[in-house]
Amino acid sequence: MAAPRNYKKEYKSYHAKPKQKKRRAQRNTARAKMVKAGKARKGDGKDVDHKNRNTADNRKKNLRVVSKSKNRSFPRKKSSPVKRKKR
Repeated sequence: MAAPRNYKKEYKSYHAKPKQKKRRAQRNTARAKMVKAGKARKGDGKDVDHKNRNTADNRKKNLRVVSKSKNRSFPRKKSSPVKRKKR
């Protein structure tokens, strides 16, 4: 059985870092843009996806709304290629 997660340690060592806070703010901005455009709603179970995987690039043509399962279905490693069907 796996040990329970230490959320306090996790926050302190990763989520509280200035770089990570900035990236989270960029993702929140992207979601807000899509909500304002009427493409996403609070509680809709969807994710806002950055087509080029760059969270700092919040141009409308780089954003799209996709299901959570589709957006989270590939590994997020630099060594692994993105294998997604183009629409």
